[in-house]
Order: sequence, then C-alpha cells, then structure tokens
Amino acid sequence: MKIGTPKEIFDGENRVAMTPDSALALQKLGHDCVIESGAGEKAGFMDAAYEQAGVKVVKTAAELWKEAEVVAKVRPPSEEELGQLHAGQTLISFFYPGSNEELMKKAADTGASVIAMDMVPRISRAQKMDALSSMANIAGYRAVIEAGNNFGRFFTGQVTAAGKVPPAKVLVVGAGVAGLAAIGTSTSLGAITLAFDVRPEVAEQIESMGAEFVYLDFEEAQQDGAATGGYAAPSSPEFREAQLKKFRELAPEVDIVITTALIPNRPAPVLWTKDMVELMKPGSVIVDLAAERGGNCELTQPDEKIVTDNGVTIVGYTDFPSRMATQSSTLYATNIRHMMTDLTPEKDGVVNHNMEDDVIRGATITHAKEVTFPPPPPKVQAIAAQKPKDKPKELTPEEKKAQEAAAFKAQTKSQVTLLAVGTVLMLLLGAVAPASFMAHFIVFALACFVGFQVIWNVSHALHTPLMAVTNAISGIIILGALLQIGSGNWLVVVLSLIAVLIASINIVGGFLVTRRMLAMFQKS
Repeated sequence: MKIGTPKEIFDGENRVAMTPDSALALQKLGHDCVIESGAGEKAGFMDAAYEQAGVKVVKTAAELWKEAEVVAKVRPPSEEELGQLHAGQTLISFFYPGSNEELMKKAADTGASVIAMDMVPRISRAQKMDALSSMANIAGYRAVIEAGNNFGRFFTGQVTAAGKVPPAKVLVVGAGVAGLAAIGTSTSLGAITLAFDVRPEVAEQIESMGAEFVYLDFEEAQQDGAATGGYAAPSSPEFREAQLKKFRELAPEVDIVITTALIPNRPAPVLWTKDMVELMKPGSVIVDLAAERGGNCELTQPDEKIVTDNGVTIVGYTDFPSRMATQSSTLYATNIRHMMTDLTPEKDGVVNHNMEDDVIRGATITHAKEVTFPPPPPKVQAIAAQKPKDKPKELTPEEKKAQEAAAFKAQTKSQVTLLAVGTVLMLLLGAVAPASFMAHFIVFALACFVGFQVIWNVSHALHTPLMAVTNAISGIIILGALLQIGSGNWLVVVLSLIAVLIASINIVGGFLVTRRMLAMFQKS
C-alpha cells in the first residue's frame, strides 16, 4: 500500500509525520512512500533526502490525498482535508476525539478508518507507539530550556571570585512524562528541584532523579490518585484546598514553576492562582505546559509570553514539541512506523485492521462508517497500582534521643552477651587444650576481634581505597603466620597455612583494585 504524508497546514506547526529513516523502515514492511513537496523542510528534512530514501515526492496536497491509501500526519485534519478522505482510506494522526466530536462524525461519514495517535492505550506493548509520551518528553525538556531563557540567573549554584551565586529553585507540578522530563533536565542543570503530584506512588521516581517530593499533610494524599491509563484522577475539593495552601507556602521561595497537570478530555485544572503569582519574586518564571487546555496558571494566555506587574514571566506556548521539530518529527515518525508494523503483521504491504487487537482497537475512532470512540477498556491494565509508601514521620528531638538511647542499650547488651559466650568458650577450651596452644589462640582471637571492629566501622564508600592500606595489615598477618608455621603443633601449622593463603589473596586483590583505580585517572 502507499503511505503518504502531506505538509502540515496548521499555523506554526513545523513537525512532519514521515522522515527519510522512517520511510526506509516502512518500505521494509512492503509499503510504498509518498510525501508532499516541502513537507519536511521546517523539520530539516529536504525533498532530496526523501528521494534518496526511495520516497516519491508529489507537488500538491490534493495529489497526495488522492494517491495515498494510508495518510499519516501530525495535527487533526481540517475540514478541507476531511473533504479529501475517501472510503477505504486510513488516516493516522493526532485527533483528540473527546473534544472533536463533530469532526469525528464527518470522518466516519467518509468511510475512512481513522487512527488517533493520542488514543493509543498505555499498556506495555504499546509504549513504542505512545506518541503522547514522545511529545510530552520533548515538551518537558523544552519547558526547562524556555524557563532558563527567560530566567536571569544560573540554574546551578557557583562560588566565584566575584561572589557566591545561589542555585535556582524549581517546582514541577505534575510528575507524568512531561514532568519527569522537566525534573531530569532541571536537576541536570544543577537547580534545587521540588516536584508535586497527586499520586504519592511516584515519589520514588521523583527522588531517584535527585528531586524532592512535596508531601501534603492530608489523608487523601496517601490514597491512590491514579486514574485509568496512568493519568491523575480529579481531586476532591478538600484535597485541592490543601494543595493550594501548600503552593502558597512555596510561591515566595521558588524561582521557576513548571506546570504539567492535565486530565484527558477535561479543561486543565487551575493550580497556580493569581495571588500565588503575586507572591513570587520579581524575575521568576512560570512555564505552563497545559496552556492549550486553558492552563494550570490562572494568568496564562495561550501562545503568548507575558510579564506581570510584579515582574513574573508567564510562558504559555502551546507548540513546545514543534519548537524542536527535528527531534519531535523523528520520534513521532517512529511511533507511526511502529503502528504500521502492527497494522502489517505479515510484512507484505497489506494493512490488516484487526479490531480484536487491543492497541489497534483502542486507537481506532472511526471504522466502516461507524464511530468507534470511546473504545472498550484494554484487557491488560495500563499501569499496575503500587501501594504508596507512607511518609516517614518527623521525630522530635526528645524522640530522637530516646531512639538513640534504646539503640545504644540494645548494642551494649548484644556485645556483653557475645563477650560472656566467648569467655565461657575460652574457659572450656583452656581446660582441655595445652598452654602453648592457648597462647597462640588468644592472639588469634584478639586479632579477629580488633580487625572486625576496625573494618566494620569504615564507611562502605571507603572500602575500595582502603584495600591498598590493608595490604600492610595482610603483610603483618603473613609474617606472624610464617613464625607460627615452625611450631610443633599440627593444628597451629594448619591455621598458619590458612592465614598465609587468605592474606596473600587479599594482597594480590588489593594491588589489582588499586591498579584499576589509578588507571581510571590516567589520560588516554
């Protein structure tokens, strides 16, 4: 079949749904590729690159819509583009069917099958086709870059001859794909990063990336806040009030706020109110990734950047992925290619629109002149719910002292018990063993005890550099063991041989580890 990609007609859209690399992969599935002239120019893909990849370049959009049996694009189709759809054709694009019902009905009337890339179910098998996650990842990264562009200071703290520069403090609201990408970028740039999400189970992910999870002292925050598909569920009014109260506390402290909170098929919840903006320091920046759905910030104006009276910059761009068109097109075209792989299981160039397949059925919104949205829930759950970990209770100074005293008493009791057992064993052994053996055994026991105490109290991080130092200790052990080998007692001889063997292994291993460590610092 012929797969075609037209030029995007939406104002400001720079992405393209087919790249030369994805076209090569589609041809291996048995398909022929067609593209409208100039469709990839804004993303950095010239017509010559497509032709070199074996793609046919046509001059007009009308010619492409007529020739292609599968049309892949980025933005939802316009009324004019829908007029060029015909029965038996397949359209693959973002569609947002929950807010485009009339457009969806018109698409169904044409007899074409429409696959909405924003409806790909969030199950493990479909991750490679999850275009929403691909674009959200880019948006989260770009949001931090835009914030840095509008922020008048470093992200990371510095100590210079001209004075000390404090690090920026960044708050990320929402820890979905975009939020996690923003957290990763912010921490990489050296900022102190805080993050909030209504799902407490994501706290581990946030903390593993070097950010601090903002906990709420509210019972609902300890419940599962995830809805179907891994999205956050709407919160109760009481929880919302506790959330806003916490944000008001943080507003004067943070320099940059990045909001990413969205609930499918709903307006964006307002989480950063006008009074919070007024509490922020002059020069602070808010980047609202939910601007397209109204915005999480009360003052956000979609597609605009404004500066408030108190000097806070609010960025409400709705085209963050399009601002990184080359990267976005590459990822989106790969998502399309994976969708075509599932639609062409035999790799013979014939599309098999299997409505029994969870992924294909979930993403299909019109088929055989019928509206098939909303889809049934997938047989496989999107994300297994994890039991949230309780927030560790903050101990008072008195409780900490009591806890330390109890631990000291338990440790002392354990040591006294071990010493008592050891003394009894020594007395029993002394009653049956010769005096010469006991002298050697006491030295051996004391060496074991002292060695254990010395090594056990060393931090694990220092164990590797300590290997070189322990070579000296091992040398003393070997020397002592060699002196004991000449003893007439066979048991002393055996123990001495074992000591020599173990200490030799330690010495050789220590030198090897030290050699590797030194090699790490050598210039290649």
